[in-house]
Amino acid sequence: MLALASLIFFTTCGGAFGLEPLIGATGAGWAIVLILVTPLMWSLPIALMVAELAGLMPEEGGYYVWIREALGRFWGVQAGWWAMAYAAGVMAIFPVLFVNYLSFFFPSLGVAADRTHPEMGAVLRWLAAVLVIASAMAVNLRSAKDVGRAAKVGAVLVLGAFAVMILVWLRRSADPAGVIGIVRNDFAVEHKGTLLLVLSILAFDYSGWDGASTYAGEVDEPQRNYPRAIAVALTVLVTCYVLPVIAAVGVTTEPAVWSDTAGWPVIGQLIGGRWLGGLLAAAGLVSMWGLFSAQLLYASRLPYVMARDGWLPKGLAKVSPKTAVPTAATISFCVVTGSFAALSFGGLAVIQSLMYGGLVMLELLALVMLRVRNPEARRNFRVPGGWGGLAYVCVAPFVASMLLAFAVMRDWKAYRWDMIVVGMVVGGGVSLYWVRRARAGVGVVDVD
Repeated sequence: MLALASLIFFTTCGGAFGLEPLIGATGAGWAIVLILVTPLMWSLPIALMVAELAGLMPEEGGYYVWIREALGRFWGVQAGWWAMAYAAGVMAIFPVLFVNYLSFFFPSLGVAADRTHPEMGAVLRWLAAVLVIASAMAVNLRSAKDVGRAAKVGAVLVLGAFAVMILVWLRRSADPAGVIGIVRNDFAVEHKGTLLLVLSILAFDYSGWDGASTYAGEVDEPQRNYPRAIAVALTVLVTCYVLPVIAAVGVTTEPAVWSDTAGWPVIGQLIGGRWLGGLLAAAGLVSMWGLFSAQLLYASRLPYVMARDGWLPKGLAKVSPKTAVPTAATISFCVVTGSFAALSFGGLAVIQSLMYGGLVMLELLALVMLRVRNPEARRNFRVPGGWGGLAYVCVAPFVASMLLAFAVMRDWKAYRWDMIVVGMVVGGGVSLYWVRRARAGVGVVDVD
């Protein structure tokens, strides 16, 4: 259960890393409000949904299987296709951020170094990102157990680094009254043109609860362990977002510091000196590697299961005879992610948030349909509160998704190329269904 909770932690959070642009875009006041409200509107409902469906259908493929069984093969294929696109986009963010934190130790990898040799700097950052991808792929190819062990170690290191930062802040410069004043004054500042970016960052930082469902077939006692692991991970997520931000905004609210190119290492340096900045930069490296590795574990199971159903080339359904790892699917995902790693953080956040929002809507429909069709089916966990609780679980993420859609309509010109990518993904999913539907069988494809 601890390994599963650690994997969910790295699938959804991985520490406060990646949260920095939110404070830079919207200010400290609204950022803290959003950090506290978003779990109620997004994380908790989705986590409750996943806990019930994972207990009902703890099968390899997770939400792809849920949607296929509840809504039919067409929507199952769309869900799997969108999820793979979402995963490729979100996974590419972590090597990019890894290189940003690495630049704390090697400034030549930073964006600022591009002024002298811009082409060389971009190539070096991309090569460093590829090395991150390759090392995480090597661990994933060993076994799911190895990924779980690495996640447990990584969670201790990341949470420990932030705990040290908070303790140093409390000892040296803690000023709760000053933080309250900063937050209160920040509400009076207007932040224009940031709604889409802010919502995309929030979706990025609070999503992924359903990702751990895709390897349910490899989890001990999934009906019992999934709800417990999700509860632990959600509690840790909120805590490790709120406390470091409260400490850090008391030191600086400068947007140039609260960015994906500076962030926690620079903030740590302001709080405790170079050593604390280095500790947080090292924790950032561990976090980004752990996030990528955990995401790869769940993402690689999607093409594997879809290939077994005949929707993708059956070579993707082959597994290692020693470790049962879907080798071809794992390597293929890493190759695709390597190409996405050339995009910006903001563009990748927009792509993944839009694809994930659509996927969540399908999962919620599947939850309702399976409740209606099989109300008495054995569930080790059921969303509490009866139909009122189910309404909360469905309505809250729907409202959040509609807000994201509104932001897209308002700010789409700033991300028009990313919108084109999303449109191509949606069109590709529909085309895949109509091209492969005659070949795709209901049963398992023979891959021997």
